[in-house]
Amino acid sequence: MDHYLGFVLLVLFSAGTVGAMIAISQWLGPRRHSRVHDMPFECGIEPTEITRGRFSIKFFVVALLFILFDIELIFLFSWAVIYRELGLFGFVEMLVFLLVVVSGLFYSVKKGVLDWK
Repeated sequence: MDHYLGFVLLVLFSAGTVGAMIAISQWLGPRRHSRVHDMPFECGIEPTEITRGRFSIKFFVVALLFILFDIELIFLFSWAVIYRELGLFGFVEMLVFLLVVVSGLFYSVKKGVLDWK
């Protein structure tokens, strides 16, 4: 059970943070209810037409890159938890993993994936 104490504390802290943010936004947020503000558009201007255009492919590529680096952080977190048990072998393996991920980032920057022009 002692092995799961850190995870349980992380989950409780995360849930408490989310609950606090929701409570504070309800407490401090504006309370405007009208026909215009209750519409699904946030700007408050009545919509004249609904445009359903296509998303640029760059939007999806950037989303995939975000997921890639988010998963990398998950691996880094779990590696940091057992870093001392892995020793030098685990350190070298993580350096190889980071080298592959960072080289992928440099490749995508070189190809212009992150340019929104």
